[in-house]
Amino acid sequence: MKQSLKEKVVQVCRRKIAQKGEGVSVSFYAFFANRNDDPELLMEAATWWIQTHKLDHFERATKILAMVEKEASPEQDGTPAGNPLDARTAEGT
Repeated sequence: MKQSLKEKVVQVCRRKIAQKGEGVSVSFYAFFANRNDDPELLMEAATWWIQTHKLDHFERATKILAMVEKEASPEQDGTPAGNPLDARTAEGT
């Protein structure tokens, strides 16, 4: 079973913060191996990062983690359901 983008982002950000501290920055490439082993997930991450949120190439891991956790809880902040970060999980991949 493949990890959803949300799960991967949360896991990587938490690991980077634990290793390097609160000030560590990441790019969306941080969520992938050095080879293109999951092009669909890479495009999903790039779309979320670049088109949806217009983030800089590097952003603080704490910022990304907070964004993902907020988007993952639409009932708490009033945002509509259908978060693209949860799409792969909903599709059963």
